[in-house]
Amino acid sequence: MYDTILTETEGRVATIRFSRPAQLNALNTQVMEEVLAAATAFDADPDIGCLILAGNDRAFAAGADIGELAVQTYPSMQASDFFAGWDRFAALRLPKLAAVSGYALGGGCEVALMCDIILASETARFGQPEIKIGCIPGIGGTQRLTRLIGRARAMDLILTGRMIDAQEALQMGLVSRVVASVALSETAMETAQAIADYAPDITQMARACVNMADQSTLETGLRYERQMYHALYGLPAQKEGMAAFLEKRSPRFHQD
Repeated sequence: MYDTILTETEGRVATIRFSRPAQLNALNTQVMEEVLAAATAFDADPDIGCLILAGNDRAFAAGADIGELAVQTYPSMQASDFFAGWDRFAALRLPKLAAVSGYALGGGCEVALMCDIILASETARFGQPEIKIGCIPGIGGTQRLTRLIGRARAMDLILTGRMIDAQEALQMGLVSRVVASVALSETAMETAQAIADYAPDITQMARACVNMADQSTLETGLRYERQMYHALYGLPAQKEGMAAFLEKRSPRFHQD
């Protein structure tokens, strides 16, 4: 069905895997369109509760496809609103987990930053090296990276183009966890399954509240959180979750 990605499902977890090994999973327009199509379908599927985005052992995605970019002009970039499809991927409500092994550079790092959780193997390498080829990050790197790790560290990575390892990425707050390479896939699946087992309306509300912290003042964010908290008391998931706790049983969020 797709030429540049592989997809699969296991229980309530969907996986999209970049599959351009000869190009170290470099991201071109076809990759973007296929990831967006697959992820949009999973987002609309009520039987899917979490999405894993992954590459291979050598590379999550080593950057944007320079061969495609080198022939572009300002008019062509503006006319196509180049990279805009990635904004639609980031906006999907489905919780997203990036499982990163090997290189996550340039666009690869930026796409990982669109995910809610980044799990990195010990071999993972991150960076925004666009400055080295006369360019700047264009898929959200200057914005998401700055919000995540702060202005000083973002400036360091973007202006020097240097690459960092998984441990430095963890210290910066760029990744959520670092795990052994052999355990990455299993840990990613276990984490995604745990998220997928919860009520989707509740996970979506939690994501929306956390994301609001990047987009508002503290006062506005607190008000938004409180409104969401009040609203969830009108949802069956809240009734089931609290009833299960009081009855000392596991909640049944996905009853047929």
